[in-house]
Amino acid sequence: MPVKVSRIALVMVVLVMVTMGTLHQTQAIVIRHDTGYSRHVASETQFPAVFWLEQRALRKVCVATLIDPQWAITAAHCVEETSIQERLDSSGEFAVHIAGVEVGIDRVAIHPEYQFRDGATRAAVEVDLALLHLNRPLERPQPLGLYRAEDELNRVAMFLGWGYFGIGTIGIQHDDGRFRMARNVVTAAAQRLRFNFDDPRVPGSAAVELEGLPGLGDSGGPALLETAEGWRIAGVAVGEVGAAQGVGTNSTQGLYGAVGIYERLSVHQPWIDGIIGH
Repeated sequence: MPVKVSRIALVMVVLVMVTMGTLHQTQAIVIRHDTGYSRHVASETQFPAVFWLEQRALRKVCVATLIDPQWAITAAHCVEETSIQERLDSSGEFAVHIAGVEVGIDRVAIHPEYQFRDGATRAAVEVDLALLHLNRPLERPQPLGLYRAEDELNRVAMFLGWGYFGIGTIGIQHDDGRFRMARNVVTAAAQRLRFNFDDPRVPGSAAVELEGLPGLGDSGGPALLETAEGWRIAGVAVGEVGAAQGVGTNSTQGLYGAVGIYERLSVHQPWIDGIIGH
């Protein structure tokens, strides 16, 4: 039976009912309560291929990752919930900054199985992915390649983003626009990747040292796996199954027990390669 997706503005909670509970639009780096804030601050120069899409005052909304000199990947709902399409329609380009260089997005390719906000859909199972075409190829930074193997299960991934910050005991708290990271273990690798936000206080907890999840504002951000060739992007942040059942609010996002949901790029390689010409 098709899953119906309901979306509203990024400043509010987006809810998608799924079999495990309520799926909030995934957005902000939320960390375990006992590791210290400073250990989760990330360096933008270390990950120059990762960039934010739109800024509203201090808020940096949605994340994308350069995967080719002229293409980046993000969540499809980020195209709807930023002004990308409006700018494309009015001026033909949407400006972003990648590694300190301004470049224009001049075309967007939405996955054919994405369910749009107006309810239009072309498939029973949604794929929340979009590819962003740049108006010129970039010599730098080096794009992050796709993780093409299908052995993601039980591997530790790194999350990156500029979204709302919080801790697992109380959920999301504030948005200061700082670039942060967290790590987590892939607990399911089927159509999508799932990551459990484990409470380190629970006996036998599987929480890793820098455990966390993305949060409000981090949609489209990467789940990176480290390989012998360097970091590779294995997933794109699209949602969170809240720890509490039923209708959630922003204040309940990011609590221990939540599950981060990422589109699994290894199963979408044919579509990605077909668009970017690999």
